[in-house]
Formats: sequence, C-alpha cells, structure tokens
Amino acid sequence: MRYTSAVNQRHNRLLGTRIALADGWWLRARGLLGRGELAPGEGMLLRPCRAVHTIGMAFPLDVLFLDRAGNAVALYPRLQPNRRTRWHRAAVEALELPAGTLDATGTAEGDVILCGGGERA
Repeated sequence: MRYTSAVNQRHNRLLGTRIALADGWWLRARGLLGRGELAPGEGMLLRPCRAVHTIGMAFPLDVLFLDRAGNAVALYPRLQPNRRTRWHRAAVEALELPAGTLDATGTAEGDVILCGGGERA
C-alpha cells in the first residue's frame, strides 16, 4: 500500500499524513472494511470514486469528494456505519478521514485539498 498526505490549502490545515492510496479495483472495493477505527492523521484516498458506502463498517467517517482540480465538491461529516453517499458527477476521488476531522480543520465545500504534493489522477 502506498501512502500520501492531505492538506486543506485554503486554511493551511493538515488533514492527514498517512492517507492510504486506493487506486486499484481491489483496493477501492476493500476500502476500510475489516479494520479498526482510523487514528488521527490516517485515512484513505479512493481514486477514481464518485460515491461510497459504509456498509459493514464499525465506525463513522468523514468523507469528502474532490474534483479533478482538488476542489471539495461534497462533504459528509460523521457518515455513520451502514449508510451511503449520493453519486457526485464532478468528483474524481473520495477522501475518507476519522470522524471529526472536517470540523476540526474547518474544511468546507469549495476548499482546495492537496494530496501528496498536489498531484491528481
């Protein structure tokens, strides 16, 4: 598994330093299933991704969807287990973070999120 970091450029706030990159079919399908709650600084970047679900999860997540330029196009703070998000046409990736990260960092729709130095799919 490869890892990257994520920063909210608008607020210059670190969202995570150990963000697992799920850019293959199997990595995206498995996602965070079967693991314990995310620690602060951990997360997963699903690429490509326009919707997620938390079916079978044991803990809530913060989820944000990013477009090709890294703009946050949709946010789901504290998405509970056994839920799903809407499908987001503009999204190309989803960033899953520990619940509470979005509030703690002041992240909002329209913020630009840089992942791994800013590279995009």
